Order: sequence, then structure tokens, then C-alpha cells
Amino acid sequence: MANLMYSPKDILQQEFKTKMRGYDPIEVDEFLDGIIKDYEAYNKEILMLQEENDRLNAKIAQLSKTQAISSRIQTEAPKSQTVTNFDILKRLSNLEKEVFGKKLDQEYTVETRTSKPVSDNYTQANDDDDLEKTRQF
Repeated sequence: MANLMYSPKDILQQEFKTKMRGYDPIEVDEFLDGIIKDYEAYNKEILMLQEENDRLNAKIAQLSKTQAISSRIQTEAPKSQTVTNFDILKRLSNLEKEVFGKKLDQEYTVETRTSKPVSDNYTQANDDDDLEKTRQF
């Protein structure tokens, strides 16, 4: 704030010398009283604006810190997101191998189990037929 030459108190206490044919002292005092009131109102306004300015500067500083943190998080987020996506795809692939691999193994085992007894039975049936045919001869 600029250095003020007069405070409201200085204006109020100022005494002027009277000379012949000078200004009316009552009129001058009334005018100076109005100036004092304006002067005090301006001081209050200046103080209020300075407080608001300080508050807004503090808010700007806080938002700048928040923005810096969020931008840092955003630059780190894609890296972790990529890693996360890669991990998810890897886990999904392993899961599919587990599930579908077991299903394929089970199907193969079921086919093998059903086919072996059938083939064994078929072979046994053929052996029985062969024995009967051999006996008939």
C-alpha cells in the first residue's frame, strides 16, 4: 500500500489559521468531516480487498499443488494402467488355458475311456467270435 501523508486522525486534528477574508471555518470543517468519512471507507475497502487477495492467492497456490499432483498421477496412471491391462490379459490367458485345457483333457480322457472299452470289447467280441468260428471248424 502506498505511503499516506495524512490519516483520518491527522485530517480531523488539522487546524488552519484564519485570515481576513478567508474561508468559512464551519464550512471547511464540514467538508473535512466528509473527507474523513470517505478516507476511512477507502481504508476499510483496501483492507477488505487485501484480505480477499490473500485468500485468493492461497486458493491459487492450493489449486496449483492439486493440479500438479493430479497431473503427476495422470502421467503415472497410463503406465500402471498398461501394466494392469497386460496383467489382466496374461491372467485371462492363463485362466483360459486352465479351463479349456482341462476341458480338452477331459474330453480326450472321456473319448479314450469310452473308446478303449469299446475297442477292448470289440476285440474281445472278435476274440469270442474267432473262438466260436474256430470251434465250428
